[in-house]
Amino acid sequence: METEKLDLLSGDYEKSIERAADILKNDGIVAVPTETVYGLAASAFSDKAIAKVFAAKGRPQDNPLIVHISDGKMLETVAKDIPLSALKCAATFWPGPFTMVLKKTDRIANSVSRGLDTVAVRMPSEKSIRDIIDRSGLPLAAPSANISGSPSPTTYTHVLNDLDGKIDAVVLGDDCKFGVESTVVSFCTKNPRLLRPGAVTLERLKMLLPDIEVDKAVLSEPESGEKVSSPGMKYKHYSPKTETFLVEGTSEAFAGFMNEKTDAIAICFSEDAPLLTVKKIIYGSKDDDLSLAKNVFSALREADTRNASAVYIHAPLKTGVGLAVYNRLIRAAAFKVMYL
Repeated sequence: METEKLDLLSGDYEKSIERAADILKNDGIVAVPTETVYGLAASAFSDKAIAKVFAAKGRPQDNPLIVHISDGKMLETVAKDIPLSALKCAATFWPGPFTMVLKKTDRIANSVSRGLDTVAVRMPSEKSIRDIIDRSGLPLAAPSANISGSPSPTTYTHVLNDLDGKIDAVVLGDDCKFGVESTVVSFCTKNPRLLRPGAVTLERLKMLLPDIEVDKAVLSEPESGEKVSSPGMKYKHYSPKTETFLVEGTSEAFAGFMNEKTDAIAICFSEDAPLLTVKKIIYGSKDDDLSLAKNVFSALREADTRNASAVYIHAPLKTGVGLAVYNRLIRAAAFKVMYL
């Protein structure tokens, strides 16, 4: 299969949007930019199209997908019995990097929810994907546009490295703004529950949802055989091919630990760099969690080009957007954490 390149940056924007929409209306799959990461989009109403997404990614068959919509009217086609608390969150955080797990309508393909009676849905802020949704008239199921388990793609180059020749088209757009996937909150539990942290932080959520709970899977592995209602909860995710460890400690302790490992590579804060004598990749400042989020997946991908024996990542604080970064990194490291 030849993957079409639909160029939004130097080509005809309207023509590219129309072509992407046409492919999607005919059960094709298209990689599209969002403000979080690149998504691999397919019609949320088509089991045939969704099967192509799972095949291209090699995605585990019990891992549900997030459905993307472009306006409030479309929400009614994918979800029902929406509680007032969810509507208040939608009014505050949409369009943006915020996903709600709600009761699904019968129109949602069974392959999207993987046997659950719920659907995860969000309204992205990235204009191009909303234009594609509008032009196609379809809500789009769109997991990250990468090989399942590998670091999520934040540029179209990442997508092509993983999926060129496996999907119908990729939309060539700007690099993703936030760099980590959306915050996911379930409104189908007794109290609202944070299933996956993202750029909409727990601190902001508590202002609207004072009774929100944090699912134990945010920082630990779900129990064996447990069903999950959000992507990013169950499996080892976001992982470079090189064995990876997450390291908690001060800059001085991290440097002292790393400088003895001359054949390894450090993914570190800018504040660590002057202290390190080993190979390193800086992924942002310890005091700027948005910079860490934007660069974390690119850093994980770059680590595999360095021919190191192992990767050691300096862990961020578990506050603000740092919680989202930590959540991704603990999975990248397959829950192998070292405390200095």
